[in-house]
Amino acid sequence: MDQDKSLQKLVPAVERAAEILDLVSSSRRFLTVSELARETDLPKSTVHGLCGTMVQLGLLVRRPDQTFVVGPHVLRWSNGFDRQTDVATEFALLCDEVSIPEHATASLSVPEEMDMVFIAARQAAAGNRFAARPGMRLPAVFVASGKAVLSLLPDFEIRRSVASSFPAPLTHKSVLGVDELLLELKEARTEGIFTDVGQCIDGVTNISSPVMNAVNKPLAAVMLSAPSELVEGTALHNVSSVVASLASRLSRRMGADVQNRSSNP
Repeated sequence: MDQDKSLQKLVPAVERAAEILDLVSSSRRFLTVSELARETDLPKSTVHGLCGTMVQLGLLVRRPDQTFVVGPHVLRWSNGFDRQTDVATEFALLCDEVSIPEHATASLSVPEEMDMVFIAARQAAAGNRFAARPGMRLPAVFVASGKAVLSLLPDFEIRRSVASSFPAPLTHKSVLGVDELLLELKEARTEGIFTDVGQCIDGVTNISSPVMNAVNKPLAAVMLSAPSELVEGTALHNVSSVVASLASRLSRRMGADVQNRSSNP
């Protein structure tokens, strides 16, 4: 079941165990039973019993000082998740669930060196000026999906990667250098929505947001592309909301902790 759907009648013991595992895995220090009980607002005896059971199952490891770390059994689940989850397949399933504007092409692309490579798309029913073909490549510095992925890198790393070999512009609206690119990224990072207006194809506006993986690193980016005259003002806001929803839901399906994600690199 998709995590963004409402959960009903959770089994208390499983919910409490998951809460403890979340705390142990995210804490910057090792926690004791007393500290876990305080953080979860559960009786110490309950936490002691849950932790003991999870130690026996390999979900937790008890350290000599009676604090806990995540156990090796969790890695089996992580590996299984990686084997069984295909970002392109999940993207296609989400496109069937989300209402995508009829004039917009939805696409999924992944970073490769300083390009974005398109791996899946749902083409617009009408007025399509952007054909996202699998295998198509666009420079990350121009296309919105590339900006979405680049935004999660420190500025110095972006500058080091592209300053000496900045791509030739694709249109008269393409950014002309790394300083202009970094200014764009700075203005967009707060919202987490990245746009290029005619930077790849004249008359096409692309709106994108990054997709994160299970360790909250950029895995891909979702993008909606539409005729520029159809995505202005309120329409741009509406399309941006669809992009944000797609990216957030796909990130959850790929195991990302979207709620705790920071938009700043």
